[in-house]
Amino acid sequence: MIRYAKSHGSDHRPWLTRLLPRRPTKVAAIALANKLARMAWAMMARNERFQEPAALAA
Repeated sequence: MIRYAKSHGSDHRPWLTRLLPRRPTKVAAIALANKLARMAWAMMARNERFQEPAALAA
């Protein structure tokens, strides 16, 4: 995902595209992993399925 965002830009993950110029790639990878882990934990804690954000689904 980081390699794609670096080469093509990313409309799907704009926060990652903004983070990459400011931080090293490995730091951005840890930030991405942390975000995905927090999302997974929240879904398991609430017993919910993933829902694509409305702004990205359109």
